[in-house]
Amino acid sequence: MAEHQVIKPEKIVATAAVALEEQLIVPAVFRREGIDQFKGATDDTINVTVEGVLPYRSYGWRADRTTEVVFDEYAERKVAVQFGGDIYSAVKLTDEQNEMDLRGWAKLATKQTEAIGRGLEHEATNHLVAAPYEVTLGVADTSLRAGLIRAGLTLDALRAPGRRAMLIGTGWQSALLNDEKLNLASNVGEVEAVTALREATLARRFGFDFVVARELPADTAIALVDSAFIFMSAAPGVPQSVPFGATASHNGVALRWIRDYDSTRFQDRSIFNSYRGFRNVDDPLVGHDGSNQPFVSTHNHFVRAIKLVLNGTDSLPDPVAGRTDENAKFTIEYDTELANITGISG
Repeated sequence: MAEHQVIKPEKIVATAAVALEEQLIVPAVFRREGIDQFKGATDDTINVTVEGVLPYRSYGWRADRTTEVVFDEYAERKVAVQFGGDIYSAVKLTDEQNEMDLRGWAKLATKQTEAIGRGLEHEATNHLVAAPYEVTLGVADTSLRAGLIRAGLTLDALRAPGRRAMLIGTGWQSALLNDEKLNLASNVGEVEAVTALREATLARRFGFDFVVARELPADTAIALVDSAFIFMSAAPGVPQSVPFGATASHNGVALRWIRDYDSTRFQDRSIFNSYRGFRNVDDPLVGHDGSNQPFVSTHNHFVRAIKLVLNGTDSLPDPVAGRTDENAKFTIEYDTELANITGISG
């Protein structure tokens, strides 16, 4: 007689949520948001609050006080984020498989969680690659150190706030590890490695955590701050008609597990799923006009991340001719504003 299995869905899904969060690399670098604020939102879109910026002012020393103080209005910005997408793994399990082969649901839960993790990694990387980078730096493999220093200085000029990371493709990984001057071959190792992110982290140098993202193009690296992208995760509720199910989250990554039985075919059905969404964050910038008076930019700019191409060429704001892309986002006015404020131009 088969041994009776006592299965607690809350325990299984809680373990699965931890496992899912620990296997993420690219999404783990993103800022995380939940779903509660999306409920009831039109078109599944909400506005995520991003802190505003204020220009500073200066007043004449020992002036005659005829000039009035200039008052600025502070306003936090709203970044529209659309939540959409349901990533899942669904498996059918026959009585024979359940009794003779599987011997417990933990193994199946692990495999289904791995599948969802691969999906989230792939989609996050696609979003990372497709982001509207305003600065691309070409870095020769013979001058990596200079290129990395330049990347840090560029983020300084763009005034990107937050902890910095460098997500690198495998071509970058090979070039960096083979450069003895950089001494990046200091992986955390098996003893300390708890998550996939830590295992993929090579070292911290030049103000960056270097992380291998294997789905990135081999010659691509993305230098970013921890608030450059938003990763939204949520677990849908368990329907009342499903007697066996639970939800759980771990460090902002949520998961649902539901299980039922198809009595017409003598088989169990196991489904893990999670809602997800991705978004990059752009910002207004503070510059100085011809009279050296500060002003806030007319346009928002995506300055929290830049792209680096191994043995590639620069793509920088062109204040004369501007740039164009398929969305016609970059115009002369747009490029001129960014170049004038940051000093970065091609």
